[in-house]
Amino acid sequence: MSSESSSSHSQKSWINKLTQAFAGGDPRTTAELVDILQEAYERELIDSETKAIIEGALLVSDMQVREVMIPRAQMSVVKAEQTPQEYLPLIIESAHSRFPVIGEDQDDVLGILLAKDLLSLMVENKLDRTHVRDLLRPAIKVPESKRLNILLKEFRNTRNHMAIVVNEYGGVAGLITIEDVLEQIVGEIEDEHDSELEDHLIKKAEDGSHIVKAGMPVEEFNEYFRSDFDEDDFDTIGGIVVKEFGHLPQRHESVEIGKLHFTVLNASNRAIHLLQVKQKQRSER
Repeated sequence: MSSESSSSHSQKSWINKLTQAFAGGDPRTTAELVDILQEAYERELIDSETKAIIEGALLVSDMQVREVMIPRAQMSVVKAEQTPQEYLPLIIESAHSRFPVIGEDQDDVLGILLAKDLLSLMVENKLDRTHVRDLLRPAIKVPESKRLNILLKEFRNTRNHMAIVVNEYGGVAGLITIEDVLEQIVGEIEDEHDSELEDHLIKKAEDGSHIVKAGMPVEEFNEYFRSDFDEDDFDTIGGIVVKEFGHLPQRHESVEIGKLHFTVLNASNRAIHLLQVKQKQRSER
């Protein structure tokens, strides 16, 4: 049998196994299905990205909303009684597209404000005469225990991109977006800073600072910045930054380590992704 025929036979054999698995045949567990994917990858029938996406889709079916939601304390919210002058700085700084609007407290979610709904009002000079309550979209509420695959289906069917997560007592526990779910399948979704970096780990900005991916190996970081961060305890510069914070930082949080000033440019509720790095300014004598 030729190598080409053998490869074709192996591919059909693996596809048959995968088809049976999704149809309810053998294998019977996710772990066994992951083994099949690994076998396919080792035989070069699928690439690493395809393998990761399929594994992510399998993982989502076993995960609950509480595992990936943005916690209540980290929610960016607009208060219903705020004026445009009060809530616009939050919208501009956070760069989100959707915001829960609350009444008396964070458990009183009145609806969702879409940033794009403000644009036409600003152009027509009507924003100051429009109450934020008149711009609200319905707020979808989901329990912490809802499985991610079911939520994703609901997002698609209802065309919603955000849901408010409630606990067993009906209080607000956090929020979740369709991006949070998709990132479990396809990995981190890049923002405008990431697209600038493309395949590079670091890029110098016009102001002399640097944009650095948090996954940059410490050894390469040290070589570039002539720093001496510990290369034994941490593999990436992101790990060193998180340790210095003592918690998982949010976007725009800053910390100084040695001679460098770090600012978080992009982060999720699970990890930091992008950093701005500046040389510390010398204090005046």
